[in-house]
Amino acid sequence: MSRQVVIVGAGPAGLAAAEHALRAGARVTVLDQADTPGGQYHRMPPEAYQARNSGRAGFERRRRLLAHPRCRWWPGSTVWAFGSAENRVHVLRGQSDGTGRRRLTLVPDALILATGAHDRTLPFPGWELPGVYTAGAAQALAKGERVAIGKRVLVAGAGPFLLPVAESLLGVGAEVVAVLEANPFPTVRKGWSARPWRLAAHPGKAGELARYAVTLARHRVPYRLGRVVIEARGAGKVREVVTAGVRADWSLVPGTERVYEVDAVCVGHGFVPRPELAVAAGCVLDGGFVRVDGEQRTTVDGVFAAGEITGIGGAGTAAAEGAVAGCAAAGGRPSRALLRTRDRALAFAERLAAAHPIGPDWPGWLRADTIVCRCEETTYGELTRAARDPACPGPHALKLGTRAGLGPCQGRMCGVSVAELCGGAERHHRPIAQPIRLGELASRPEGEPE
Repeated sequence: MSRQVVIVGAGPAGLAAAEHALRAGARVTVLDQADTPGGQYHRMPPEAYQARNSGRAGFERRRRLLAHPRCRWWPGSTVWAFGSAENRVHVLRGQSDGTGRRRLTLVPDALILATGAHDRTLPFPGWELPGVYTAGAAQALAKGERVAIGKRVLVAGAGPFLLPVAESLLGVGAEVVAVLEANPFPTVRKGWSARPWRLAAHPGKAGELARYAVTLARHRVPYRLGRVVIEARGAGKVREVVTAGVRADWSLVPGTERVYEVDAVCVGHGFVPRPELAVAAGCVLDGGFVRVDGEQRTTVDGVFAAGEITGIGGAGTAAAEGAVAGCAAAGGRPSRALLRTRDRALAFAERLAAAHPIGPDWPGWLRADTIVCRCEETTYGELTRAARDPACPGPHALKLGTRAGLGPCQGRMCGVSVAELCGGAERHHRPIAQPIRLGELASRPEGEPE
């Protein structure tokens, strides 16, 4: 009898896992909170634009995959808890802000977590102003809705993701005044030039980089290395941003400030994994990422993980990990070719991390009144005072004392920054991993006996 595999997440990792689990003969259920598959990377524009969208062929391929007779596609599904026995998966189906969501329970033979990551944005004075966006949000609006976040936009942060964001903004008519990479040229060069012969295994990346370079050149968008946004200014809305040069450790270079007049700015400093469900399942983390073995197994029997929750590496790495996880979860043995592809992708991810790190001295651009936790309006000064207070021993007491990370986003925006600023980090096990109404919690799951 074929194995039942449940996959949480329909991004590159989840879709690759579904494809290879189906090839291995498994019955597959794919869950995602979104209404369409693909995740952030494969986000599609509205139906009116799809006919002229270059990703249409990929959309059709995903549609055929999820229409496979052994595959169930459950959009609008939220996994809110795991049972301790048999890896029982508790699901709510329906719009998260709607009523009448269905509560269901699945007991698969194997579970694959492919929940991805979200933007990391380091705080700076004025980042709470309207008009300051994460890079991912700016791209989501451009790709998914054909909406530009502003007429004059500055793109800044760290990592190659800034390039497709700028391309997306240009594609919907925005003027991108500049793209600023925080890491100086020597850091970027050292990361990408180490063992250059290994880059031959990734010819597509060079072509992608060349396309971005041509796009920026055609629109006369300057690309600057070693510069960061240190302040956003405006009365009720961002009107200008202050940038400055930084050293390799991201300490500010005095006298290098420059002001840009903009009506929007998007900032992204890489990505933060979303391991909440993995933590709820009892999986062990390493440095915030889910620990996996050579076949993407976590430390919990029957639970696999793939994609950005095991390490930030981009869509290619996520898909390669998903392929291995899907095959192994279905009871198959991943081929050497799959494992080689995954290992090459992981090597590329390590190179990316080396070329675009987060400098340790970024707190140098903060002021005492800079808001770090936007939900609770906790400032940098309040955090540092609490961290020195013997009455707040440890990060848990510090969070309770300052409310940092306890607002509606539950630390998704500020959690990593708060941990770095105050020393140490904790991932608490939460029996309820996602919001659920009391009425939904009290209701009996479908299919469960009276």
